[in-house]
Amino acid sequence: MLLKILSKVGLPFLIKLVSTGLEAIGGDTAQKANAALGEVSLDIEKQKISSEKITEVNRHMEKMQELENELDNNTLNQIHQTIRQEMNAEDKFVRFWRPAFGYSVALAWLLTIGTLCYVVLADYPNAEGIINALVETTSLWSIALGVLGIQVVKSAQENKKRTNDGGISKVINKIS
Repeated sequence: MLLKILSKVGLPFLIKLVSTGLEAIGGDTAQKANAALGEVSLDIEKQKISSEKITEVNRHMEKMQELENELDNNTLNQIHQTIRQEMNAEDKFVRFWRPAFGYSVALAWLLTIGTLCYVVLADYPNAEGIINALVETTSLWSIALGVLGIQVVKSAQENKKRTNDGGISKVINKIS
């Protein structure tokens, strides 16, 4: 994403952006790097570095963005291919590992919330510490429950489609 933006605005903007960051860092090495970038910026302004070379650098950044986009597309294609293979697998566990993950997350969540309710209702002396500890697991639960929610919705849609598509024709074939 950043590379895409930088390929559009170009090298001079990149130099100013990095230079500003180096100023904020401070330190001897950062100051030396900032000074060197300042010299490059001055050379660009005084046209000691030709516009052709800057154009070539910008073209290089655009090419790097194209390669990054291609990598992203290849990654997504591999993920889709993996999911398709899972759906068509002969082994039931390979087909249903995602719902199994969902059920295990739901069970763990139910046990956690049940334990939390018990701790609060039983008026445990360290209930506040337990609740604070559970707050720290929010990101873990949000990811797990997000995966569960997506899987449940998609499975419901697929099951509804299968029932609507094949149900009537199967009944008619059995009657015939």
